[in-house]
Amino acid sequence: MGSMTENIADKAINDTRIVKQFTNPVKEPIDSDINLFDLLDNRAKRDPEGAMIEYKGDDGTWHPYSAQVFRDMVIDLAKGLVGLGVNKGDSVAIVSRTRWEWTALDMAIMSIGALTVPVYETNSASQVSWIFNDSKVTLAIAEDDGQRDKIESVRDEVPTLRNVFVIEAGGLNAIKTYGESVTDAEFWEYKEASHGDDRATIVYTSGSTGTPKGVELTHRNFAFLVLSALQYMPRAGAWPNRRLLLFLPLSHVFARFLEFFSFGGTISLALSSNMKTMVKDFETFGPTLLLAVPRVYEKVYNAASQRAGTGFAGKMFMRAAENAREWSKAEQKGEQLPIAGRIAHAFYEQVVYKKIRTIFGPNADFAITGGAPMDSELSHFFNGIGMPVLEGYGMTETCGPVCVSLPEDNRIGTIGMPMCGITAGIAEDGELVVKGPLVCRGYHNNPEVTTQQITDGWLHTGDLGDISEDGFISITGRKKDLIITAGGKNVSPGLLEASVMTSPVVNQCLVIGDKKPFVAALVTLDLADANKWLESQGAKPEPDLASLAKNAIVHAEVERAVNAANEGVSRAESIRKFEILPDEFTEANGMLTPSLKTRRAQIVEHYRELIDNVIYVPLKK
Repeated sequence: MGSMTENIADKAINDTRIVKQFTNPVKEPIDSDINLFDLLDNRAKRDPEGAMIEYKGDDGTWHPYSAQVFRDMVIDLAKGLVGLGVNKGDSVAIVSRTRWEWTALDMAIMSIGALTVPVYETNSASQVSWIFNDSKVTLAIAEDDGQRDKIESVRDEVPTLRNVFVIEAGGLNAIKTYGESVTDAEFWEYKEASHGDDRATIVYTSGSTGTPKGVELTHRNFAFLVLSALQYMPRAGAWPNRRLLLFLPLSHVFARFLEFFSFGGTISLALSSNMKTMVKDFETFGPTLLLAVPRVYEKVYNAASQRAGTGFAGKMFMRAAENAREWSKAEQKGEQLPIAGRIAHAFYEQVVYKKIRTIFGPNADFAITGGAPMDSELSHFFNGIGMPVLEGYGMTETCGPVCVSLPEDNRIGTIGMPMCGITAGIAEDGELVVKGPLVCRGYHNNPEVTTQQITDGWLHTGDLGDISEDGFISITGRKKDLIITAGGKNVSPGLLEASVMTSPVVNQCLVIGDKKPFVAALVTLDLADANKWLESQGAKPEPDLASLAKNAIVHAEVERAVNAANEGVSRAESIRKFEILPDEFTEANGMLTPSLKTRRAQIVEHYRELIDNVIYVPLKK
């Protein structure tokens, strides 16, 4: 599947030497010169009465919109935008959590050639002002009064902003009213005037370093990726009766891609942003495909372990977990466990594994994760219980996934191969580069960064990795996160951090040690999870993070997690010291991005005194 990897070390491409590359060919030609509305329109023609969008009512039950009803609603909203004077190329902002109205507005905006500008509901007023001015927003749609007030507080700073509508105050009906004098023919004229190479959206990266950059994505970028993904993984979105519960923020590009992927395929898409009801929603909606960051799967594992407790059931869970990992490791080598291991696996399937899988609902087929490294032992556990968690990889600049593992060919430790029609390469310095119609047009108002990041069609990802002969990609770390110790050892912190974060008490882990004599770690705790774990161990819970950080049992558990992480690396790369912090990394204190990635520079600066005077104090003789 795909062309062989080419070694072309002596070929320079705009100062980028590509030492390996792999192209996964398309199975059939892809026509990506469309308006994204065409994906919705074609779905409505294919299956007009089928449920396409579902939302949860106040009574807790799911209510569907058929493809035809939803498409007609999008057309009515689009006509309203035309009536409000929104023209091709105008920017319209949505400031809201994930909900079905977000999706309807998104399709309406892009259908007439305007640009959707997503804004995280957690963004501050000053960030809203910056994004609105950078993209020249003419109209904004806020979720509720709180978001509207935030927009209004900076309205005087945004000269282009004309109107603000509020979803929860009848905003969609108000927009539709403006379209009553706009004909269907006028809508289709707008729609036909915008297609492949026109911009569809400006998505602002969450900015782990510096000011967020506006990534310009075209209708072709998204359309190509949707049609590529449907060819590459039909089981996810092209088989009958596919179901997806989307709770990722729609301000994040991956969630947007999933909207369009759903329309292009056979998926009934449910939208919810309430993480507290997630497990109940899995049960009542019954998704076939699950998508979440590794942290969610860590919490599922830890919850199952804590429910089992420390007695007989607890010992059985630990034996079952070990058997699942052993079964998976044997399967990955194309082998089987000895007969005793296979009998144990069949026994645990009935009494342990089946119960854990029910957490994901009655129809769960497989799960996908990305956004951060997944600990390989955790991957082996889920693979061994019959719920493979497939790793994928993508960026805002690629509209979402570049590659993902397949259920029928899941190589743990890799992120799969490029999807159909996409080329991945490895530059001379080990950086992963990507080429294909999914690569963004560039960075809004930022030509210098565009020419730095995209050279001769190759997008520089900033990640370090490798590609096997048959096209499977592995990521070893981020260039900018690479730690070089005082002894000259290069350390990629991601896999160490992911391993420590599998502990039931740990919330975040940041590995440090750049220009220092050894590698160390800053660890934050999860108060609720750590207290549940303490109670499962027969110990008393703690009232706050400060006392939790001093708890000897918790300290011993963090030490166990650090030692386990160190088993996978050399002594020079291992974590020699760690500090448990009495507080958290949050978006509010500037240490996490809106997509919950750690801001390394800000964290190191904030804890500078602790790092310099406690962790790296000169050793006493």
